[in-house]
Amino acid sequence: MGATIFSRIIDKSIPADIIHEDDLCVAFRDANPQAPVHFLVVPRKPIARLADLEAVDAALIGHIYMVIAQLARQENVADAYRVVVNSGADAGQSVFHLHFHVLGGRTFSWPPG
Repeated sequence: MGATIFSRIIDKSIPADIIHEDDLCVAFRDANPQAPVHFLVVPRKPIARLADLEAVDAALIGHIYMVIAQLARQENVADAYRVVVNSGADAGQSVFHLHFHVLGGRTFSWPPG
């Protein structure tokens, strides 16, 4: 997988409003927020899309969801938030580095679109 905007945020060659980082993932505020709270959680491991996960990635994904829950509490949206993962261009994925959008702070409708 080649360099993406997210890999460049991870290596800090592009600035971002980072709200969490550890050995496995980085979280930062979305540059074009779609809700009052909108951040992304990105694994450091370069995985292009959700469909490319392997069994060895199970612990990583579990860790990411634990980080999401922690950050939702930190951002005061733990009672109601949405996690969105687009996998593939037809699903709306535009950056092919797996990422989890976390949105909160407003009421959401269903279906999403």
